[in-house]
Amino acid sequence: MKVCLQFSNEQKDVKINMRKIPMKNIRNFGIIAHVDHGKSTLSDRLMEFAGNISKKNKNEQVLDKLQVERERGITVKAQTVSLFHEYDQEMYLLNLIDTPGHVDFSYEVNRSLVACQGVILLVDANQGVQAQTVANFNLASTHGLKIIPVLNKIDLKNAKPDIVSNQLTSLFGFDKKEILKVSAKLGTGIEDVIVSVIEKIPPPNGNVNQQFRALQYDSWYTQYHGVICLILIVDGSIQVGEEITSASSGCSYIIKELGILYPEEIPVKELFAGQAGYFRANIKNPKDAKVGDTWFKKGTTVEPLPLIAQSKPMVFAGIFPSDQSKTQDLRTAIEKLILNDSSVSVSLDTSPALGQGWRLGFLGVLHMEVFCQRLHQEFDADVIVTAPGIPYKIKIKGKSNIKKYGGEEIIVSNPQKFPDPTIVEEYYEPMVLGTIITPEKYYSSILNMCMNRRGEQRNINYLDNETIVLTYKFPLGEIIMDFFNELKILSSGYARYVAVG
Repeated sequence: MKVCLQFSNEQKDVKINMRKIPMKNIRNFGIIAHVDHGKSTLSDRLMEFAGNISKKNKNEQVLDKLQVERERGITVKAQTVSLFHEYDQEMYLLNLIDTPGHVDFSYEVNRSLVACQGVILLVDANQGVQAQTVANFNLASTHGLKIIPVLNKIDLKNAKPDIVSNQLTSLFGFDKKEILKVSAKLGTGIEDVIVSVIEKIPPPNGNVNQQFRALQYDSWYTQYHGVICLILIVDGSIQVGEEITSASSGCSYIIKELGILYPEEIPVKELFAGQAGYFRANIKNPKDAKVGDTWFKKGTTVEPLPLIAQSKPMVFAGIFPSDQSKTQDLRTAIEKLILNDSSVSVSLDTSPALGQGWRLGFLGVLHMEVFCQRLHQEFDADVIVTAPGIPYKIKIKGKSNIKKYGGEEIIVSNPQKFPDPTIVEEYYEPMVLGTIITPEKYYSSILNMCMNRRGEQRNINYLDNETIVLTYKFPLGEIIMDFFNELKILSSGYARYVAVG
């Protein structure tokens, strides 16, 4: 075995030689699941098993680093950690990405899967397949990833591993023999998960001998170092001191530090094709480090990597500083936070009562709440947030009016900018396709609720003898506010909904 790690008692003293890890021994994978099915706890156990963190510590959601994640008990940011594990007398590098489970942060999942070749599909053995389980399976399948099914929480008294296994086989076509059973809480079955990742997930494609290309799939801002970029090396290699160029901005920077997340930052001298890590290069302008960008060595010519598909905002709200003298501070805070959450759209906005501000687009109401909470907690920004609304498509009539608005059809997300009704020919509201998974006994109540919200039933299937899967098309305006609360009340908390398109 080739030695690539040297340990001391402190993580900061870990020394890693990335040159010792061939591409065939690299696995890039994510954990995807419905909310509260145990992703973060499983990540903790995997890190303990690989030696990243001590089992003596009380490790709970180590990768949930944001204050808002700790307070709300949910993951809102995908986090990466590099695990090293010896298997069959060879050292393997396993780059794990722990992803959010709530549908409002689906862009985080989609962005992260671009850097993966496989995923663990984690399912609660008590709750069974849920709406977001279906959405995540479809997303991973769309990316062409190897999917490893894992049942978690088998230690619970009410766990139903056999029933849930049947759900996985009937809905997704898994073989029962390939479904792993674990208890992330107790650490049961963790080695089987590691072995399955090594044996079943393919290594990344790429060539270490080609020109350096890297995909930026995340970034964040620090006060002293500026922008820190998280990248996947697709081809070639990179060393500290070399100069790299952004394909989108054309700006070049000298690498000041390279490293991996262990889960804290561990500097390394170089990174090679197939490996994931971070770099610091004194990038001060957040706009020069975009998620989905391709980085290459200055003076070389490479084909830019395919762009990461941008998310489509579903909910809009006005964000204004409570004190107009803090407008520039809020602008800076928004720019820095968007660097870490690129799914948010931004445009200038003004209000006669509130002054200058911004119109921000989010993937949902929870996404909006979390973003505003992060503005306050991470940047000490005191803001006023208007009521959330949705965009409408409006068809204008009259040649002069069409010329004034720059086209016959316009999209309006701000109620103050709606045209005069006398020049509007038609209004179009956004629609969303969603899946509801519910016990059969609540079907009639949920059916009435969907009808009252102008829902159009598209499909109905049985997940098992007691569980129904409903597919509905809804006007977005009918579901963004209190839809989820009503669904929970009608089903005693058992029904789940997720938008699928």
